[in-house]
Amino acid sequence: MIPNACAKTVSALDFLKFKILTGVGDCLQFDRAKLKTVVHYVCSECEPAELGAVKLHKTLYYADMLHYLGLGTPLTGATYRKRPLGPMCDALRPALQELERAGAIETREVDYFGYRKKEYVSLKQPESETLSESERAILDEIVDFVCRENTAKTISDFSHSAPWEIVEFGEVLPYHNALLLIPNQVSEDAFDWALEQAPDIETARSQGNPLDYPVFADLRSRVLQEGRG
Repeated sequence: MIPNACAKTVSALDFLKFKILTGVGDCLQFDRAKLKTVVHYVCSECEPAELGAVKLHKTLYYADMLHYLGLGTPLTGATYRKRPLGPMCDALRPALQELERAGAIETREVDYFGYRKKEYVSLKQPESETLSESERAILDEIVDFVCRENTAKTISDFSHSAPWEIVEFGEVLPYHNALLLIPNQVSEDAFDWALEQAPDIETARSQGNPLDYPVFADLRSRVLQEGRG
């Protein structure tokens, strides 16, 4: 393991590179209460027709992976596995059941072109005050991308990316593989952007606050842009 004192001197992306090369660092704490809050928040932000089971799983996956990619820690720490329709969250079903028992949401099954589709209806306001402003910003961006800019099929296809491809069906998708979400074809514009941002990155690193500035938002945008084509 990297000592805490040393970890403070490297950026989150530097540490992620170390993790993906060594395979260490994925013993993460799962926050069940945080997952339920995130699920309830996502349900409250979407019209029922916008959000089905596939999209809910993908929203959670990208929220956790992109938060980890940018800050070195996941949003909820939930476990995701490779399934035919893309990454799926192990803890989603019990989280939904607990929210339903608490009267926070309702799950409905509706007909969707001859298929049965789940829809989620928020019955009361989520405890969004427990989410930070930056966490809500991440979720809002991913909800918009997954639920409004994609269908269940297109987001499922998009999620069949490198982190999904390199594991077997049923296996866990390690968080350190989030680094593979970054587009690997580096354009001339990307090099120019990196040179322009280098002074800000170095300043933020020296202040012990690696990615608490617009570069993280740019990073998320670059990953999600691949799905916008």
